[in-house]
Amino acid sequence: MPLHYIAWKQALDEWGCEFPEDLFYAWGGRPVADIIASLNERQGLDMPVEAVALRRERLYRGLLPQLTAVPEVLQHIEHAHQRVPFAVVSGSTRDSVTASLTTLGLLDRFDVLVCAGDYTKAKPDPEGFLLAAQLLGVPPQSCLVFEDTDMGIQAATAAGMAAVRVPQPWQR
Repeated sequence: MPLHYIAWKQALDEWGCEFPEDLFYAWGGRPVADIIASLNERQGLDMPVEAVALRRERLYRGLLPQLTAVPEVLQHIEHAHQRVPFAVVSGSTRDSVTASLTTLGLLDRFDVLVCAGDYTKAKPDPEGFLLAAQLLGVPPQSCLVFEDTDMGIQAATAAGMAAVRVPQPWQR
């Protein structure tokens, strides 16, 4: 999330758009296009959604060499890999999620990726999590979600899944 925020700030600064960090984390899990449209509406701007989204993604890709995993979450992944099926549910595009997981050397740990465009209702709606459970062949009540946003926790709870809150970097 910290690198995503840097990319967002850089892309939006080019348009004179404010995106406070607390709002960024509050909106975590929302699709990029929805965020840009909401910022346009809130600030009376007319940023071209697709162009800003592409710029933000390019900036994020440039930051990928700095990407690190949350150590405690990484420990869970390594411990349970090949014993428990894993999925990622993200508001980011499949290309972005794949690039991030590849950078971290974790792409092969995940059986399913559910990304923006795979579902219609964004977090806090449970649709993405329910789709991941279905694709994994696991009942929702048997799933454990690691989430770093309030909307993600709400979505997991609405899906009937247990959730672990991953604190923001400044809270760890």
